[in-house]
Amino acid sequence: MLPQEKVLNLIDRHLKLEKELSSGDVDKKKYAEISKEYSELNNIIKHAKEYLNYNKVSDELNNIINDKNSDEEMKELANSELENLKNNYQINEKKIKLFLLPKDLADSKNAIIEIRAGTGGLEASLFASDLYKMYEKVCQKKNWIIEVISISKSEAGGLKEIIALIKGKNIYSSLKYESGVHRVQRVPDTETQGRVHTSAATVAVLPEAEDLDIKIDDKDLRIDVFRSSGPGGQSVNTTDSAVRITHIPTGIVVSQQDEKSQIRNKEKGLKILRSRIYDYERQKIDQERSKDRKSKIGTGDRSERIRTYNFPQGRVTDHRINLTLHKLEEFMEGEIFDEIVENLSLQAQIDELNKSS
Repeated sequence: MLPQEKVLNLIDRHLKLEKELSSGDVDKKKYAEISKEYSELNNIIKHAKEYLNYNKVSDELNNIINDKNSDEEMKELANSELENLKNNYQINEKKIKLFLLPKDLADSKNAIIEIRAGTGGLEASLFASDLYKMYEKVCQKKNWIIEVISISKSEAGGLKEIIALIKGKNIYSSLKYESGVHRVQRVPDTETQGRVHTSAATVAVLPEAEDLDIKIDDKDLRIDVFRSSGPGGQSVNTTDSAVRITHIPTGIVVSQQDEKSQIRNKEKGLKILRSRIYDYERQKIDQERSKDRKSKIGTGDRSERIRTYNFPQGRVTDHRINLTLHKLEEFMEGEIFDEIVENLSLQAQIDELNKSS
């Protein structure tokens, strides 16, 4: 059972914000912050009020049921209403508990997505390319902005690796469950006997870290410059424009060679490095919190097989929640991406709820 004080605090806070917004005495920046919090509270306030009124309404209905002067029709109606009230009470309690769960501060951030071809040779690089195209289509449908930071193509026209920044509203919260191993089962174009091959690509999603999130001291960096090269190792630049940045305390290394300018490569490299360090620090904290418990999803384990794309059967399966959709084509077109994300998010909330209870 929820402490009544916590529910009352939600209602009091909602009322206070309502008064502040209607006063007209709030500066522009603070108005935006208050509006956001007020909007979030709006989603739960009805449930909070119903939850607090439960005992009062329950007593009134029980009085009707136990009153000898009440006719049978009235008692039957009161019994039915009492049953609905009890069901709503449980629903309201769960919704409030979910709302009160600690928020992930990174959820509202932009995201850096890194896709790498895994086992499976050229077919794996083609699948990495297909995954990137799928995320591109999701971005188009949601009006998100996607910017390629770094790209390494394979000889078959696929991708060995691609790193991109995705900008928009609450990007990280929508994409964070994509981290892990994505496995594909299909007949490659080069397969003459129609045999199904299995290959994989890894996806890492990091919240974009800003200067305020991570402070990097110059003394903690080792920066090496070298001549950039293209597919097969041939030189694509006659100057030492490529940059390798090593963060000495964590051992995290970032190489960047897409730009002809050493300065631009360094800027891009530092952006990736900052997000990787931020993600590294977050994972350390999460591991400390969850030493004694293992969540079904959201562990951030990049070696964990999270999803299988079976082309012959036209299905996509998310192994963390045992969800199979026979809509692979639609999924690769970015059509039903939200359906899987919503199920993953719900399961993550349930896991957190179970931990806190």
